Amino acid sequence: MKSSPGHRCRDIERQAGYLKPEHCAPPPPLMPSAGQMWFIRDGCGIVCGVITWLLVFYAEFVVLFVMLLPVRSVMYSLVNGALFNTLAFLALASHFRAMCTDPGAVPKGNATKEFIESLQLKPGQVVYKCPKCCSIKPERAHHCSVCKRCIRKMDHHCPWVNNCVGENNQKYFVLFTMYIALISLHALIMVAFHFVFCFEEDWSKCSSFSPPATVILLILLCFEGLLFLIFTAVMFGTQVHSICTDETGIEQLKKEERRWAKKSRWMNMRVVFGHPFSIAWLSPFSTPDHGKAEVYQYVV
Repeated sequence: MKSSPGHRCRDIERQAGYLKPEHCAPPPPLMPSAGQMWFIRDGCGIVCGVITWLLVFYAEFVVLFVMLLPVRSVMYSLVNGALFNTLAFLALASHFRAMCTDPGAVPKGNATKEFIESLQLKPGQVVYKCPKCCSIKPERAHHCSVCKRCIRKMDHHCPWVNNCVGENNQKYFVLFTMYIALISLHALIMVAFHFVFCFEEDWSKCSSFSPPATVILLILLCFEGLLFLIFTAVMFGTQVHSICTDETGIEQLKKEERRWAKKSRWMNMRVVFGHPFSIAWLSPFSTPDHGKAEVYQYVV
């Protein structure tokens, strides 16, 4: 029976002796180097990332200039404006960190004869080598064809953040989906209240724009909010479940055999968000401390 292309690809990636060390060039400098930002030059991902920011700015425009101005209640406008802007800022900051953080790339081109000899392998020990990026793969690492790197604990490649979601940036991706879901829900609630207010009052007094323009802007925001609320809420739930079970999306899809130690759900959350638990878990500006996280070895 002929195997599927997916299985052939997986077998090649995991085959211990597939790539001969002498076929690898000397390893290049680690990417990104000191002072450099991690950024994937992928046209589709860049367009999706720009669209994400533009959609948030559109929601910001409608919320501020259509629903909160003119002010019918100073307290209502101040509270909702401050809440929406805070959540939007945190969402964009999380998106930026998820996009520009090294997700856990394995050093490229290190599967050289000299490096393998320096490992001083014991009889029976095996190293897995990736034939695509010529690197020695740690356990639970997978190759991303877009990033052109092997990524530790790669969950998936997300075009909306133009990056892989992996060991080092999963926290920021989870925060991004959470904050986008929250601002989408908040926007939908404000749209509902604004429609009620406009029906009860004169349409010309409920917005700085003409009634037809106001309706179109609100309907577009409602459609955007509903779509992104569903999408990001589902993605957030999927990511949290993946973290709690300590099984990435690729591992679930490929039904890979579990060879790593099983930890409690709370410990798995702390591995991703940092030790110990604190308000910093909700901050995209706080880099999680993976000091107690499991260490991935190049030799298995």
